[in-house]
Amino acid sequence: MQGQLDELLQQISIFALPAIFAITFHEASHGFVAHKLGDDTAFRMGRVTFNPLRHIDLYGTILLPILLLLISGGRFVFGFAKPVPVNFGALRHPRRDMVWVALAGPGGNILLAIVSALLLYVVPRVPAIAQDWVRDNLVVSVFTNVILAVFNLIPLPPLDGGRVAVGLLPDALAFPLARLERYGIFILIALLILLPMLGERLGVNLDVVRYVVSFSARYVLYGISWLTGAG
Repeated sequence: MQGQLDELLQQISIFALPAIFAITFHEASHGFVAHKLGDDTAFRMGRVTFNPLRHIDLYGTILLPILLLLISGGRFVFGFAKPVPVNFGALRHPRRDMVWVALAGPGGNILLAIVSALLLYVVPRVPAIAQDWVRDNLVVSVFTNVILAVFNLIPLPPLDGGRVAVGLLPDALAFPLARLERYGIFILIALLILLPMLGERLGVNLDVVRYVVSFSARYVLYGISWLTGAG
């Protein structure tokens, strides 16, 4: 029994630790870039930090993933951290800088994925008893950060990709897209859960988000593998 418990805890740590680091780095990156571009709101509130407790949201980080895990039967889990507060009006060039602040989160995840891949070269120097655990954590970190980055670049507010699109599109398209933000989480749940469930009943694969994210993530992973030489 003790052996099974230890194995379970080890498996949880292999997936939980990379996810916590990925989410924390993602949110801290938003706050860091916003601070550099003129808005110190997140900095003053202590959100430019690698302390995960400052970024965990009871609903988005804990309750929603558990709920979706139960509803989808383990098919898809989605969650989010406490959003980093950004006063876009305080940015030196609000519309342009909003794009950079939004890109900072996914960009931070790609950077963390690259660092994780490079750290695989250090695994042989780790004590033998911990090598497998460290290697598994780093591999999961690469995948988790890439998936988080790609998913967040979907051009739908409140995801980062939505803010990027609002900042780059002409006003005639940007304003209607920005107004979708209040409904964004419901649209995401519909796309992630309800649409695939409808597809199953119709005998058609409607899991569009999974396909787009998986397809894009595959090429990002190829790029990281080519860049770092870590296969």
